Amino acid sequence: MAPATKSSGRTGTPRDPSRRALLAGASALATAGALGAAGCSRVASASGVKGGDLLDRLRAQGVARLGIAGEIPFGYIDANGELTGEGPEVARIIFRRLGVERVQPVPTEFGSLIPGLNSQQFDVVSAGMYINPERCGQVIFSEPDHQMLDAFVVRKGNPKGLNDYADVIRAKARFATGSGYAQIEHAVEAGYPESDIVIVPDQVAGMNAVEAGRVDVFAGTSLTTREVVKKSRGTEATEPFAARVDGKPRVDGAGFAFRRTETRLRDAFNAELRKMKESGELLRVLRPFGFTKVEMTDLTMRELCRA
Repeated sequence: MAPATKSSGRTGTPRDPSRRALLAGASALATAGALGAAGCSRVASASGVKGGDLLDRLRAQGVARLGIAGEIPFGYIDANGELTGEGPEVARIIFRRLGVERVQPVPTEFGSLIPGLNSQQFDVVSAGMYINPERCGQVIFSEPDHQMLDAFVVRKGNPKGLNDYADVIRAKARFATGSGYAQIEHAVEAGYPESDIVIVPDQVAGMNAVEAGRVDVFAGTSLTTREVVKKSRGTEATEPFAARVDGKPRVDGAGFAFRRTETRLRDAFNAELRKMKESGELLRVLRPFGFTKVEMTDLTMRELCRA
């Protein structure tokens, strides 16, 4: 892979998410992206109907296109070339109940998900996207389906003692995170210079950068860091922690994003998601991807948009 570069710029799986599967998934991501682009470069344009008519059009065509970012466990193409992950599996169930038989992946980089959604390259973002005020100004979100703390990927034994952002600053550690990740904001809020942050495409690249010694620490969600180091001999994940934003501990919630005109689709999606939460089905669907009761949430979209 190419060396990590700096930028001023985010914030499990039923099959064993081994490093081989992670790398194969990344390879399949590029292939699927080409196929998705060839199959349909744009979804149908908005109709101007109040609340949007996308749900009707998806029912008629029988397929919903999901924007994913190739990130395990949230939404990715596995080693067998199949779409899976937390977001796609929940979306697949909900869309079927809404009368849409299939979902189709449209892979892109995480930072391109909202622009891709708003330029109608796909119908919904299904990638474990954190709900925050800035994004709420660009898209509308479902209710969150899970919550998440931060954690680090560090060298085995954590030689620099990096357990939170204050430790990173104290140790003058070389810090990396993913393109568009919320952890950029969390590090800057703690006082780490944004211009010094090394931006990598995803958690696999982050782990590789730590293993190779290009950086001392990679920050991601507690779940992604926990999963990515499982097959790594040279790295480990730290204990989860709440980043401090505006002086308060931050627990982030993630959901599905829709174009602002498509409130009817979002509301129908929310109704089915609520049923899955209340019945316990949501946790049963997410558990194979490494989610636990700790990641289940009572946070609401409205409070996260105001945060």
